[in-house]
Amino acid sequence: MADGNRLRAILELVEESLDEPDLDGAGLAGRAYLSRYHFDRLVRASLGEPPGGFRRRLLLERAAYRLGSTSESVIEIALEAGYASPDAFTRAFSRAYAVTPTDYRHRRRSSHWLPADSGIHFHPPGGLRLPATERSSTMDVLTRMYEHHIWLSGEIIDRLGQLDDSTLDRRIDVSVEQIDAESSLRGLADRVVRQLEMWATAVEGGTTIPAGDTTVAGLQARLRTAEPRFRAAVVAPVQDGRADDTFLDLTCAPPQTFSLGGVLAHVLTFSAVRRTLAIGALSTAGITDLGAGDPMHDVGGTGDDASAITRNFE
Repeated sequence: MADGNRLRAILELVEESLDEPDLDGAGLAGRAYLSRYHFDRLVRASLGEPPGGFRRRLLLERAAYRLGSTSESVIEIALEAGYASPDAFTRAFSRAYAVTPTDYRHRRRSSHWLPADSGIHFHPPGGLRLPATERSSTMDVLTRMYEHHIWLSGEIIDRLGQLDDSTLDRRIDVSVEQIDAESSLRGLADRVVRQLEMWATAVEGGTTIPAGDTTVAGLQARLRTAEPRFRAAVVAPVQDGRADDTFLDLTCAPPQTFSLGGVLAHVLTFSAVRRTLAIGALSTAGITDLGAGDPMHDVGGTGDDASAITRNFE
């Protein structure tokens, strides 16, 4: 197992063990199938803290969170943090936060986090908050959303080939006025591709946009042609920090001036509506393997499709 994967496994072990405050470093090392020496060396090198200190800090952060958000007594919170007596807990807490647990409870705090070079902290109610391994900018997120848009649009169009013409042209009962009223699967796919064709042409300085083939094969071919044009005209300059570059759109009557960043935001906003409607219509037609088309995996994270998760609301 690579060290990065092994460290993630260790973090998961620590997270799972927060409700076992009496578990020591030897016990954690055993659960990680590592010697105590190798376990301590790996954790210290990766996190800048020995395993015992790392875990104690997380338990103190959890205690601070519970002091500020629950009515549990200080004694209960001390025992949950692995301290045999309130006095021992008070001493450790006061060293870490420079106030007693009781004083902390009565002060408004913006965060329960303690300083840590690793950037790993307790995240309520019982997890960990991990920093990104690489820094990303707003434009990184935006362009990853674009990558998801292109991938999902292609997947949707590919699945249209499983349906007959009557299904492709059937009116979708839920439509969005002023965007795609009385839409169909074929019409939605055409508009998703046409957006790319339209804006690529506008940025390139073209004046007309020819109508395109709306057969499934035609839509696939158009997407393969339009996407690299749009990427070169809009996405690449935005990635290079030129989101505020403007151009005169001669395909409008009268001509209008737009920014490249505005174009990308526009495409992602309106295509999201169209993709969602198309995925719903595919589901009605019995094609459900795309789920809800959630971009979470492409933008970051390992959770399931967030739109399908059951949450605990009171």
